Amino acid sequence: MAIKIGIIGGAGYTGGELIRLLIHHPQAEIVFIHSKSHAGNPVSTAHPDLLGDTDLVFTGKLSENIDVLFLCLGHGNAKKFLEENPFSEKIKVIDLSNDFRLTKAARFQLTGTGNREPVTRDFVYGLPELNKEKIKSAENIANPGCFATCIQLGLLPLAKAGLLNEVYTTGVTGSTGAGQSLSETSHFSWRANNIQAYKTLSHQHLNEIGESLKQLQPKGNISVNFVPWRGDFTRGIFVSSQLNCEWSIEELNKLYKDFYHGQPFTHVSDHPIFLKQVVNTNKCLIQLEKVGTKLVVHSITDNLLKGASGQAVQNMNLMFGLNEKAGLDLKPAAF
Repeated sequence: MAIKIGIIGGAGYTGGELIRLLIHHPQAEIVFIHSKSHAGNPVSTAHPDLLGDTDLVFTGKLSENIDVLFLCLGHGNAKKFLEENPFSEKIKVIDLSNDFRLTKAARFQLTGTGNREPVTRDFVYGLPELNKEKIKSAENIANPGCFATCIQLGLLPLAKAGLLNEVYTTGVTGSTGAGQSLSETSHFSWRANNIQAYKTLSHQHLNEIGESLKQLQPKGNISVNFVPWRGDFTRGIFVSSQLNCEWSIEELNKLYKDFYHGQPFTHVSDHPIFLKQVVNTNKCLIQLEKVGTKLVVHSITDNLLKGASGQAVQNMNLMFGLNEKAGLDLKPAAF
C-alpha cells in the first residue's frame, strides 16, 4: 500500500527536490502539494523540469487523508504552521526547518481550545547514521541542517572514539543553500566568480552539531570552530575539519569504515574526493588525510539531497519500514 503524502511549501528548492524524489518513489503517493502563492497552478510552473513527469497542481487547501506531512518551510514557520493547522497526531511529520532540531525544542505542545484537541508531538533528530533505531519508531522527525549533516558525518566516528576536542572546520556551499528567494548574495552577478565567508564562528547549525557529538562523546570539551563560505556553484557542500590526533591514518581509516559499515549512503574513500561525486545523490563521501599529528577530515554532500530532501525521504523510508534506499537510487552529475 502506498504511503500517502502531503507537502507544505512545495514551490521552493527543497519542496521541488522532494517532489522529484517522491513522484518516482515506488511506494509513495503525493495527495497534495500546498502553496499559497502558486495555488491552482500546475507544479511544473514552479518546477519547469517536471513538465511531462507529473500532472499535480498546487493547492491552497489542506487534507488529513495522508500518512505523513513534509514541512518545507522557512525557519520559524514550521512551528507556526502546526499551531495554526493542528493536524491529527496520527499523521507523521517530517520537518525540514530548524524549528525542532534542538533538545529544548523537540517537544511541540498545543493546548486544546474550543473543539480543538490538545496536540503533543515529540521530534527525533533525523540523522540516520546517528539515530537510525530511534527514527524507525519515531512519529515526528526534525530533519538535520545541510552544513550540520556534512560536518557531523565527518566527525561522528571521532566522537564515538572520544577523540574530539578543538576542531577547526571550513565549508563551502552552493547558492541553493540560500533558498529560492533572491538576496544580494544569491544573484548570479554577485555569486559568479566570487567567494565570501559568512556567519564566521556563529552559524545556526553549530548547536545541533554540538548536541549530536555530545551524544557520542559526553565527556570532555568539544569545540567546533566553523567558518562557512558562499561558493561559486549551485549545489553541494565541501567541508574540511582539522584537529590534533595521535592515531595513525591506518587506525583512523579502520575506525571510519567500521563506524559506517552497513550505512548505505555514507562511504569512506581511500582517494581524494571531489564535489561532483555526490551532486544529485543522497551520498556523503569522506576522506582522511594526516600530516604528523594533524588530521584533516574531508566530507562532501549535496545540500539539497543528503542535506535536505533526500535525507527526509530516507527518514520516511525508515519510519514506514521500507528499504532505506527506496526512491534514492540516484546518479551523480559526474560531468
